[in-house]
Amino acid sequence: MNLPMKILVLSSLFPYPPIQGKAQVRTFSLLKHLNTKYDITLVTQEPEQVLEEDIDALQQHINNCIVFPAVNHHENGKGFLETAKQLGVFVQQGTPPRVLSHYSSAIQEWLDQAIESEKFDILLCEGSANEIYVRPEWQTKIPTVIDIHRSVYGMYKHQIETNSNDSGLRDQLSLPLLRRYERQYCHKFASVVAANQTEQQTLKNLKLEVPVILVPNGLNLQVFPKRSNNKDGHRITFVGAMDKPANVDAARFFSLEVFPKIRQRYPDATLDLVGSRPVEKVLELKELSGVHVTGQVPCVLDYLHNTTVSVIPIRKSVGTKMRTLEALATGTPLVASDYGLEGLPVDGPGVPLVAMRANNVDEYVYAVGRLFQDAKLREKLSHNGRTLVENKYTWEQMTQRYEQVLLDTYTKFTP
Repeated sequence: MNLPMKILVLSSLFPYPPIQGKAQVRTFSLLKHLNTKYDITLVTQEPEQVLEEDIDALQQHINNCIVFPAVNHHENGKGFLETAKQLGVFVQQGTPPRVLSHYSSAIQEWLDQAIESEKFDILLCEGSANEIYVRPEWQTKIPTVIDIHRSVYGMYKHQIETNSNDSGLRDQLSLPLLRRYERQYCHKFASVVAANQTEQQTLKNLKLEVPVILVPNGLNLQVFPKRSNNKDGHRITFVGAMDKPANVDAARFFSLEVFPKIRQRYPDATLDLVGSRPVEKVLELKELSGVHVTGQVPCVLDYLHNTTVSVIPIRKSVGTKMRTLEALATGTPLVASDYGLEGLPVDGPGVPLVAMRANNVDEYVYAVGRLFQDAKLREKLSHNGRTLVENKYTWEQMTQRYEQVLLDTYTKFTP
């Protein structure tokens, strides 16, 4: 086509400022780069406490933003079942309550008119929660793509398999419904995008009749510059939001089981648990000798640039971790679990060593000890980590892959 492709983007999550979580960062980063080449119209909802400057800032990056008021059916007394009936969808069929709770009839009405007008070349849904607005009959009117961000079925399945949720029986009962729900809504789209290999395989196992394409998360290298030199000493840092269950589990595992053994060998070792909103189970760890719980900090970079070793001892969460990419990009020597390194080529035959892998207490003690003692190894990981992110995991590179999905979907579309 001669004119720039007109892309209608639906994201009920307001994607600015891109600091609240992976979904915000991913949506904003991909759209920001797509906006340099294409005509983007973003339909979104205000967060509960929106700042006018945030709306203005988002509009500096996206040509046309249409922002609807926030809707929460919990607060206005409208139950899930009533909302479901209005939509012709029932919770019993597997539609998660959280999808129904923020449904906006105003957004639906606007979208219905927009699709009918045929002003747009392609429809892009950012996040699975937005599928509820997409009518199955639109497949014959406009090419449709969904970037799932997080598979709800895959998340519950993983929680059951790892016993990482207290609501085990309820989740087991919900799992078949969620499997059916995800399979049904995916078939409303011409292409499905997954953000990590585990969820891509989970979706493929649903025997979908549409392609499932992998577009991993990336990183803004300007925001995460490489540190100028590696640090001696015995300082360890774990970065992550300290109210997320997987991070709470990781912080407690490392602080209570791994760190005491490291302190036996290195009595001056310190452990910084860096992240916002620390819950009580994390706050109580500061009573341990050498452990510091920082809460939210002005600049995470200060910790990554000045620590000896960064650890990501995640035991329960799937997907490529932003925190892993940030540690690698800053050149911080990293020790992480299989979950922390998921999807990244960091070791093995023919692969430059990028990070040390550890999954139990002894492996963490060994890996951290090696890095404490071996300056050349720290320098090697620092160089290889930065190089990996530069070569394969910038948002510019991810946007190129994302763009190709959109172009392929548009080209194959036949009304």
